[in-house]
Amino acid sequence: MKLYTINTGFFKLDGGAMFGVVPKSIWNKLNPADENNLCNWAMRSLLIEDGNRLILIDTGIGNKQDAKFFSHYYLSGNDTLDTSLAAQGFHRDDITDVILTHLHFDHCGGSIICENDQLITAFKNAVYWSNKDHWQWATQPNDREKASFLKENILPIAESGHLKFIDTPSSTLEQSGKLPDTAFNENISLRFVNGHTGMMMLPQIKYKEKTIVYLADLMPSVNHLPIPYVMAYDMFPLTTLNEKKSFLKEAVENDYILFFEHDAVNECCTLQQTEKGIRQKDVFDLSAMGL
Repeated sequence: MKLYTINTGFFKLDGGAMFGVVPKSIWNKLNPADENNLCNWAMRSLLIEDGNRLILIDTGIGNKQDAKFFSHYYLSGNDTLDTSLAAQGFHRDDITDVILTHLHFDHCGGSIICENDQLITAFKNAVYWSNKDHWQWATQPNDREKASFLKENILPIAESGHLKFIDTPSSTLEQSGKLPDTAFNENISLRFVNGHTGMMMLPQIKYKEKTIVYLADLMPSVNHLPIPYVMAYDMFPLTTLNEKKSFLKEAVENDYILFFEHDAVNECCTLQQTEKGIRQKDVFDLSAMGL
């Protein structure tokens, strides 16, 4: 097995929304905002080469939306999904599986492309993995969240015939306790969390006697490790808070490596217990580990 970081570029989101109830006087020291109160965030995917499977986790924002849409998000950087794949010696047609942690546009937009005015799958040889609970949540969205679920990113996946669902534990979307993991293969399992959105999936990878967890939007960055640092975007903030407590305790006890999808500076970290709670210990890129 080999792991590759796939950077798909940066975008901007409102700092207050990203840090919730935390005052700007505090979070602005961690991720300084521009004159419009916007902070820069990564869209970082993870590629897993496992035997004859090439598994991509999340696909970034894509490029098929119109200029008005992109004007809200200030895309920047030289990296794209295609150039990052090519830098590792791969092409999108090599991908066998796409695991979508959830179907918000910045996580799944690159899954579908527009060719000859037709919306088609960007990874023509890949199976796309979601789960029935989250699919229903995304295709029948609540009024607060529907702006994040764009039908052009979602419905063509099902129409293509490439969509499959991961088995999920029996639960309600509001359940705040730790849900059982589901095995994807012998090296990858999927954790389910419900605070940010219904049944978001967090891939957990066993590699070289280490456990690496792709955090998606449970904790978008190193600066979201403190328990009260919960995004205003989350549907159920108290559920997120409880999920963070449970996960961080497990992660520090088992020396997990955390992989951040949205941290513009920090790719991975380990954890340690401090007087202020569980915080980062070592911060590093995946490539620095020789993985």
